[in-house]
Amino acid sequence: MRAIVVDPDLRQRLGVAEVDRPEPGPHQALVQVEATSLNRGDLLAAQVAEAGWRPGHDLAGTVIAAAADGTGPTAGSRVVGLLDSGAWAEQVAIATDRLAELPDAVSFAQASTLPTAGLTAHRAVERGGSLLGKRVLITGSTGGVGLFAHQLATSSGAFVVGTSRQPRHETVVRDLGADEVVVGDDLSAARAFGPYDLIVESLGGAALADAMGMLVPGGTCVSFGWSVSAHVELDLQEFLAVGGGTLYGLRMYNELLIRPASEDLRLLAELVADRRLRIPIEAEGSWEDIGDIAHGLMNRTFTGKAVLHLHR
Repeated sequence: MRAIVVDPDLRQRLGVAEVDRPEPGPHQALVQVEATSLNRGDLLAAQVAEAGWRPGHDLAGTVIAAAADGTGPTAGSRVVGLLDSGAWAEQVAIATDRLAELPDAVSFAQASTLPTAGLTAHRAVERGGSLLGKRVLITGSTGGVGLFAHQLATSSGAFVVGTSRQPRHETVVRDLGADEVVVGDDLSAARAFGPYDLIVESLGGAALADAMGMLVPGGTCVSFGWSVSAHVELDLQEFLAVGGGTLYGLRMYNELLIRPASEDLRLLAELVADRRLRIPIEAEGSWEDIGDIAHGLMNRTFTGKAVLHLHR
């Protein structure tokens, strides 16, 4: 079969090549992949991986063969799923606790955006508990996780403040339900709309340091990335003066040890089917165009998600 692999001689070091077909274990279903979505983490990993490595977490497609142990969706089911790597392939073997069946109203393209970005946003917003009437700050609002987190927090009844490094993206953030938008690299302007019960933070560096001083007593800051800097200099005097604040480090594959992906994927797909969650697809094309689409995502030429179709 064919799959996207690392090839140092191609654009973004990615191209389609022949690979061995998967051999499912007893608890794995065999899935024919129809669509995948790209995440910056996938592409960053591909920049340093050895030739032949197969990236990709997110996929949507049809079950060819159900798991031998009888768990999970049956053959012919339309599904969305999540792999540690290697999802960008014609066929994949995937554990049934990382699969969820799709409502008829949800397309493969829509579903393929949900696993990494949707699950991360859901688990992050969930850390805030009941958000009705609460204040939520979301950094990196125009990234895949941010675009989902805004919708989930807004639909939970929160007053939501977003951020946009580029003035031209402010409208995008407001369209997703943000009550206020802080424009620019300086997060300190968000203080005017706080303090916050929940902060969903993906920039790291000075932004995370500022965020820790904007919590209400007992508030939570969920950190799931560091698109600006992995190094943080924290003012403990300011943080401790608030009292009771929590910094929660969210890494999805640790989260899945706590609760399987299948439950949340099913919920997110149902929200899409009911039109309560909008899918922010901004770039779409054949997987043969992986180099061009990956280049656009890495250079932030568009906001939202990028989707590849395997049969188009």
